[in-house]
Amino acid sequence: MEVRIGRSVSRGMIPLLALHAFSEYYRSNSKPPVTAALIAANTLIYLRPSFLPSIDQVWFNPHLILRHKDLKRFLLSPFYHIGEPHLVYNMLSLLWKGIQLETSMGSFEFASMVASLLALSQGITLMLSKSLLLFFDYERPYYREYAVGFSGVLFAMKVVLNSRSDEYTSVHGVIVPSRYAAWAELILIQMFVPGASFLGHLGGILAGILYMKLRGNYFGSDPLSVLMRSVGSALNWPVRFLGGLFRSRRGRITGRGTVGGGGNRRRRVNSGDNGGFWRCQACTYDNSGYLSVCEMCATTRDGSGLASMQWDRDLDGLPLDELRRRRIDRFTGRR
Repeated sequence: MEVRIGRSVSRGMIPLLALHAFSEYYRSNSKPPVTAALIAANTLIYLRPSFLPSIDQVWFNPHLILRHKDLKRFLLSPFYHIGEPHLVYNMLSLLWKGIQLETSMGSFEFASMVASLLALSQGITLMLSKSLLLFFDYERPYYREYAVGFSGVLFAMKVVLNSRSDEYTSVHGVIVPSRYAAWAELILIQMFVPGASFLGHLGGILAGILYMKLRGNYFGSDPLSVLMRSVGSALNWPVRFLGGLFRSRRGRITGRGTVGGGGNRRRRVNSGDNGGFWRCQACTYDNSGYLSVCEMCATTRDGSGLASMQWDRDLDGLPLDELRRRRIDRFTGRR
């Protein structure tokens, strides 16, 4: 049964993709948000609501991109797919690779890597097609070729995923070393799916290799990752600010007790139940009712003596701020 959604027709494979993705996320201990967002974005773009450009406006075509400096084709073409099988195959591959990579790298690093691989794979494909035109006069097969799809980025992700693996894997029934799986898949896909973009897939593999070389030679944090963390921190700032306002109304909290708490807190000091608080007779620190020794100065709850006589001698005549500082040093292990 065919169902028209937006400007595309669904033959029932998209609901199966959604069900499989939900199942994988339910079973996974981590729930990688960037992978889920990429799958959702690719699927939404395939359904093509009216506000999105049509596929004819975003085909990756080296001739049109260089002639018109068309960044829209350069950046958007990976997110478009020519059919439901094309979309579902790529998204299942993205789901499998994305969960592994994002879980091991972290969401910010993974998002940075995907953005880098997308730009590198598109740029390398553009350079390869232009080079074939200049040196071998291959104009129609590659330079004027139309292509869309996320597979170039997926080939690059496969290179990154298997770059340090010494194991073997099966590529469409052929057992090969994992680090060469992308090359084997490139050849097999071209043999059995002649219409696939050879340069697009090759550009993805070279992008993955180049990315790993650059990461190996670059020391420190990835600049794009730092930028994404900064954006994330800026977006979280209002939440942290409001949280700080609410926390500031609760009085000054130190450890599990309170110094100078509000009126309601003071009414509970020295209460008989263990869930309340008791005030130390030596340093006036409000301790939890579950404790029998003051956290601040080690005085016993009934005030009959100190758990440590050395501590008592050190505390004689000290102001309250100095008592607080020494308590912090005591619990953090500083001397």
